[in-house]
Amino acid sequence: MEELTINFTAVIVAVVANFILGFLWYTPLFGKAWAKEMGFDPNVKPTGGEMARGMIIMVIGNFFLAYVFANNMAAWSFVPGMDQMPKIGTIMNAAIFTWLGFYLPVDIGVVTWEKKSWKLFGINTGYHLAMLIVAASILTYMA
Repeated sequence: MEELTINFTAVIVAVVANFILGFLWYTPLFGKAWAKEMGFDPNVKPTGGEMARGMIIMVIGNFFLAYVFANNMAAWSFVPGMDQMPKIGTIMNAAIFTWLGFYLPVDIGVVTWEKKSWKLFGINTGYHLAMLIVAASILTYMA
């Protein structure tokens, strides 16, 4: 049986990169639109404790994403011919298929069942695809 090789440095770099991407995505890029679509009062700011707790939970979630994604990508390396694929193909296959199969259905469900807007859908699902591309790029190039 083949052994999966995971580069833990790449996992940590992906965690940090996605934490930064999340900050940029949900603060200067789409923060106001996201808050409006979520129905948040722009005058109410979270406390320091709420921010710290949210950041810690986000880092833990980013670690789970990067670690599981690294394992998934490593498992695909055993498929014949995968080593012949250009790195950009590996990145896009991993990111797009993971997004299509796991994130997009949940994001559409939020619009369908929770009655959230398509604008919010675009903001959130765009972030999900971007974070997968970032993680896949780091995990591929640092492998």
